[in-house]
Formats: sequence, C-alpha cells, structure tokens
Amino acid sequence: MPKACDLQINIDGQQIFLLKEKVISKYCGGLKKILNNRKRRCHVKQELGIRINDFPGGPEGFELVSMFCYNDGKIQITEANVCLLYCCAVYLGMTEKVLNNNLLQQTETFLQGIFNWKWNDILVILQSCQQFYTYADGYGLLEKIISVLAKFVQNSDSNLLMSSPSASSSSSSPETNSDKSFSFSSKKTTPEKIKSTLSRKAWWFDDLATLPPNIIEKLIQAIGAYKADNKDLILTRFLLHYLKIATQTRAVNCRNNNEYAALAETATYGVISVGRITFSCRGLFWVLRIVSKFGLSRDVRTELEKLIGGVIEQATLDDLLVSGHDMGVYYDIDLVIRLVRLCVDINGADDGMCLQKLKRVGRLIDKYLREISPDQNLKISKFLGVAECLPDSARDCYDGVYKAIDIYLQSHPIITFEERSRLCRCLNYTKLSFEASKDMAKNPRIPPRVAMQALISQQSKVPTIDYVAETPRVKPSQIYKEKTRNSYTQERKDMELNMDKMQWGVIELANLHKEMNGHVSKLFLLDPARTSSSPRFC
Repeated sequence: MPKACDLQINIDGQQIFLLKEKVISKYCGGLKKILNNRKRRCHVKQELGIRINDFPGGPEGFELVSMFCYNDGKIQITEANVCLLYCCAVYLGMTEKVLNNNLLQQTETFLQGIFNWKWNDILVILQSCQQFYTYADGYGLLEKIISVLAKFVQNSDSNLLMSSPSASSSSSSPETNSDKSFSFSSKKTTPEKIKSTLSRKAWWFDDLATLPPNIIEKLIQAIGAYKADNKDLILTRFLLHYLKIATQTRAVNCRNNNEYAALAETATYGVISVGRITFSCRGLFWVLRIVSKFGLSRDVRTELEKLIGGVIEQATLDDLLVSGHDMGVYYDIDLVIRLVRLCVDINGADDGMCLQKLKRVGRLIDKYLREISPDQNLKISKFLGVAECLPDSARDCYDGVYKAIDIYLQSHPIITFEERSRLCRCLNYTKLSFEASKDMAKNPRIPPRVAMQALISQQSKVPTIDYVAETPRVKPSQIYKEKTRNSYTQERKDMELNMDKMQWGVIELANLHKEMNGHVSKLFLLDPARTSSSPRFC
C-alpha cells in the first residue's frame, strides 16, 4: 500500500510540508523537474525531501500553493493574495505547459481587471508585496500595479491645479477621481493659482505615506519625475510630506538609508525648479531642514543653498538656527557662512538696492552672532567666519558685533589675551558709537590696546579739548534770541540742539580721556619698559 505522503518540502527552514508527489507534480513544473532529477540519481526508493530557501511569501505562500493543488486547481483569488499567488506560480513554473488553466493563467486573468480597481484595492496590493518585494519587482508585477497608481496621482495633480480654492471637496476624493479620464488639462496655470493650491493637501498624500520608500521611488520613476526630471509641483509637496513623516514616525537611520536619499534628492530638484515663485524664504529653510537629514549630494545641496542665499535678507533669526552636527556645535555655523557668502556674490553690485539687502543681512547676522556666542563649543575661527563673511559696507554700525564679542568673552572666560585681541579684529572702530567705545574702555574683558584704538577713532568725530576752551560759555539759545523771523525758526531749533549735544559730548569725552590716562598710567607703572612706545593722550 503506497504511503499517503511521499514528499517532504522544507520552506525556509521554518516549516515542513508533507505532500503527495503526484499531486504537487501535476501543477508545479519546477518541482516536477527537480524530483525527476533526484530519482535518476537515487536508484533506491526512499522518501524524497526538498529544501526551498527564500520562497515567495515563505510558508504562507507555499501553503496557498498546496491548497490550490489539493483542490483540483481551484482557489479564491482576491486583491489581497493575487500578487503572492502570481509570484509563487512563476517561481514553481505553474504554467500552461504543465496544465491548462494553471495558477499562473488564473492570476494573470484576475490582474487584467486592475484598471477598474478602486484606489484602496491598489494600496492593499502594494502593501502586500513587501514580504516578497524582490520577486514582485523581478517578475514585472510591481511595474504593472504602479503604472495604475501613477494614473491616479497624475489625474489628481491635474484636478488640484485646475480647480479653484473654493471648489467642492468632492473633487478631492479617490472615488470621484477614479471615474475621470487620465489626462492633463491644457489650461494655463499662473503662479498665483499654484500658490493658492499649495496650502491644500492632495487626498492621496496620507494614503501613499503608508507605503515604503522603494515603492514610492518606483512611483516617481513611473510618473517620469525622478531626480533631475522632477518638475511636478504637487509630487514635490508630497515627497516633502512623506520625508517629514518618515523622520517623525519611522525608526530609520536616514543618513545611511539610500532609499530615502533618492526621494530627498528628487524633492529638492522639484523645489529648485519652481524656486522663489512658490516657496518663501522660510519655506526654503523648512525644505532644507527636512532633506538635510537624508544626506544630499553636494551639487544638489549647493543649488538649494543658492536659492536660499538669494532671498536670505527675508529670513528671520529662527530661520538661521539650523541644528548643527559638527564637533558638538549646537547650530550649523558653516551653513550660515555659506548662505551669506552666496548672498554677497549675488548682491555684489554697488547699486542702492543691493546695498540695502546686504544691510538687512548685516543686522540679521549681528543678531545671529549674539545668539550663538554662548555656545561653549564655538571656536573663535567660527565666530570670526560669521562676523567677517559680510563686507564692511553691510554695516552702518558695529555695536551689534561688539555686543556679541562681549557675550562670547563672558561665556569663554579662560581664553588667552592673544585670543581676545584676535576676536576683536572683526570690529571697525570708526563705526562704533560713542557709547560702545566708552563701554569698551571700561570693560575688563577687552584688551587695553583695543580699547585705546576705539577711543582714538572716536577722537576724530568730535572737536578737540582746545575748541572747548574757546567756546563761549553761553547757552546756544541766547545767541539766536534776537532773530525773530519765522522762516528760520526750525533751522534755529536744529542748530541749538546740535550745539547742545556737541558741547555735552565733548565734555564727556574729555572726562573719559582723563579716566583712560589714569588707567594707562597704572599699566605703565606695572611695566616701565612700555613707556617709550606707548601713545600719549592729550
């Protein structure tokens, strides 16, 4: 009496199936060929055993095949299992050459209706392919399914761009979109209309966000918008949405994940293609924060930074505070330096408009310097790199730079005297206010030589002490009391105010000179050798 089961099949070392060789060989041409070869090599009759590694879907996939074989070639095919059955059929050679209406033929017939499937059915199929992605991709199944998905997405893009912001929400559902023809409208879209659609999210954004990156990458390839070919605004918005969710919800090492890197590069090319027409300065910084986490190539990153550098005068301090990853520095200092240098290159002309842009950047950078100065890991070279990346014409006043230097010195009390002097080299003393120069003279953290240079630069802005002695001690208002013409009233008031300010400024400067002479004299007493080469105050 023959054994009930004469064949053992070990699937991936996880499960052993006891089967009848005659039943399985009737449908599986691949297994039949293997078993015949085994029989020719082994003349002794014994129970045959086969181990199959990396089977599509593992034991679950082979169990479906066994059910098909033991049910006289019949099995219920659904959207959830059609891809797995198709891959198993190809893998085991279950073709028409072996038997009519075999499993491969049945799955192909079922897949012919894919263009009439609903959106959710397509998502279910794609998600099911993850367990046997290599086979689904190699057998051309993914390409067929994704081409249908691409039609949905392209049709959605067209409807979203052509519809007005007040359009009915019925145009943003998968049911209504699936009934429409897959074609683009020829109507012209203006930048204003494009901007109005950006705040609205396409209905398929969150649905596709559940798919893995390798599926998304094939989708954008099917659409024809991969990497540098990406000119699709809605697809770009989706990719940014997808990458943002990936950083928040998925445990992935983005910098070492090439799958996400391709998507980040594609999104960046899309941003570059539309540029400032669509994205504000803050929006561009938002994009940079997202895509930088996935490791962009140098060329793509440079193009994005050029885009930001051209509008950095519109940035705020919060925009510049991008997290850093270099030597423990809290903020990305090198990024800001690159952006400002790009801004200088773009606005290098001497016309008034470019100069005003640079001055706005100068005020912004002074705020940035004060923000980063307390960082204990900030090196002097980095501080100077930020302070000196702008030309001197970009600042009307250097008081902001001085305040940043003072904060840095308070936060780094152990730096040497030479380093303090080096830090102050970025100051233009002639553009310091009188109050800032006076504060420098009294500041124990500022080297005395630097303080003296600041005071000397202030000396040329006001009259000398001799002029004060010659000035009559009469109130300026008394000089003009005899003049009563109404046409000169405003001019007299301005002159009186300026003369009062000048007198008080000269007196205060004289007192400060005396104080500094006393301070310098104490230094000379400590070091008599310096008396011959030191400058003298009047």
